[in-house]
Amino acid sequence: MCGAVRGHPSTAVDRVTGEAPAAPPVPTPLQVALNGVCPRCGAKTLFDGMTKFADRCPVCALDISAFNVGDGPAAFLTLIIGTIVMIGAVTLTLTIAPPIWVHLLIWTPLTAIGIIGALRVSKGALISLEYRNAAREGQIKKPLP
Repeated sequence: MCGAVRGHPSTAVDRVTGEAPAAPPVPTPLQVALNGVCPRCGAKTLFDGMTKFADRCPVCALDISAFNVGDGPAAFLTLIIGTIVMIGAVTLTLTIAPPIWVHLLIWTPLTAIGIIGALRVSKGALISLEYRNAAREGQIKKPLP
């Protein structure tokens, strides 16, 4: 991309066919969720940390901070993974009855890893669906007089 202006699409033409290169395919919500890619261009720039979104995609300049997934995924994942962990802990207690430190050693890291991993996936999927469906905050329209 020699001579390309940053932030503007390239106007390069294939010298053999004389056609402009095809635009990269838009990633699916599953690809965005599993790989943490930008929902517009597919670059791996969605997250700035473990679960924090980047403010903007440096490749295509999509304003990621304009999307709002809220705290819904965190609440649901805590309940779902908490239920799975409790079932595992009760099953372990009823089968071999280990001391409490074994429970702490097993279930604390599994819970943290499970919630953080699932939170990345669910937040990525929600961002992708918001982008794909052009979702915006709800507004109440006043009736015409």
